[in-house]
Amino acid sequence: MTGMVLSLYRVRGPFFYAAMLVIFAAILSDLLGDVVTMGRALQDGIREVQATLVPLAFAVALACVVLTFVAPRWLPVPEARVVGSPVRGRWMGINSPASVVPSHGVRAYGQAYAIDLVHDPLDVPRPEFGGPAMRAAEEYPAFGRPVHAMLDGAVVRVSDRHRDHRARSNRWGVAWMMLESVIREIGGPGFVVGNHVTIRGDDGVCAMVAHLQRGSVLVQVGERVRAGEQIGSCGNTGNSSEPHVHAQLMDRASCWTGQGLPMAFADVELGAPPELDMAPGSDDASEVGDASGSDVASGSGVVPREGVGAECVDGLPENGQHMTVPIENAAEPR
Repeated sequence: MTGMVLSLYRVRGPFFYAAMLVIFAAILSDLLGDVVTMGRALQDGIREVQATLVPLAFAVALACVVLTFVAPRWLPVPEARVVGSPVRGRWMGINSPASVVPSHGVRAYGQAYAIDLVHDPLDVPRPEFGGPAMRAAEEYPAFGRPVHAMLDGAVVRVSDRHRDHRARSNRWGVAWMMLESVIREIGGPGFVVGNHVTIRGDDGVCAMVAHLQRGSVLVQVGERVRAGEQIGSCGNTGNSSEPHVHAQLMDRASCWTGQGLPMAFADVELGAPPELDMAPGSDDASEVGDASGSDVASGSGVVPREGVGAECVDGLPENGQHMTVPIENAAEPR
């Protein structure tokens, strides 16, 4: 019984999407029926089809919603997979599974354990939230930064056609982005994640990096890549409020049916936790998280390491916490 429920849960996305298309098509048909002249026989035929499909679509949509809230309690939580960081330098965690799971509020599109990373170097100021509703993406230090493969494997998905839009940099801009997201949801996950690259490892685990800069992708489907190899650049495509890198692991390549998997970045320096970041005398660039004795949920935070100094851990930054990946000696996954 549990296995059947989890199987249905895996395909809830495409079924819900199909059900909503049927419902919207029926509504549109009724609206056009009052405007467009159609024969009596055609109108009767459409109504007969609607009488069958629309109740079924509502039932399927309701079942998908129930599965969304009920099935996660039976989902297995595997051990965090250690992968290479997709970025180099100093970045801040946003929507991090080290703080809450699912990290983005939903498990759809395989993003239960996904993390967003914004570049926040000490020498280049990152624009603060506020001011104009929309800023040029180029004003953010993350824009154009190299993005690297998180694991060895074959490239299975590539998108490089979505344009980079302006950042949504105040409350009005975010409100506009929420309206845009409704349209993107209709278009499917490709319009949500924007330009992206998905790599399937030899064990079947798939790593995706998203919101890449248009025209920056350096790999093609079928190409073999190694962890640490540059595969694109950070952009602001898809459902994104500012240039950042979205990274996630899935058990399948498709965002429609893939389930998110926990991960940890290899050999990264974690700054002071957000609640201690402003403590008197603290220096976020030098404060380092200690892997020993850490208590993080779902295996998505710090993973203890043996034989490595406290300054380097396998883990993820919490929301608002900084992560530094040295450019000259970025580690590869083990």
